[in-house]
Amino acid sequence: MKKAIHPKLVESTVVCACGNSFTTRSTKPMLKVEICSNCHPFFTGTQRIVDTAGQVERFMRRLSRSTGAGVAKKEEPAAGAEKEANAASGEERSSE
Repeated sequence: MKKAIHPKLVESTVVCACGNSFTTRSTKPMLKVEICSNCHPFFTGTQRIVDTAGQVERFMRRLSRSTGAGVAKKEEPAAGAEKEANAASGEERSSE
């Protein structure tokens, strides 16, 4: 194994966005994380949506657009309704 190629291992402080902090060993003296074991849904047992990049909001917008567009679509008239409309106006088609 080559000597002097590995980084120094130092005691580092990990600080979470929830305010929790603990010490561990790493190559950097300070680490900032968004989720730790105190606030992660798996460890806490609470149902919470973890959204760091806006994925949930984007999905909800797409979902509301697709369901809203489905309701606003015009329904096409059936073929039988077209024949009735033509018969009422006196324009019957003859098949020759």
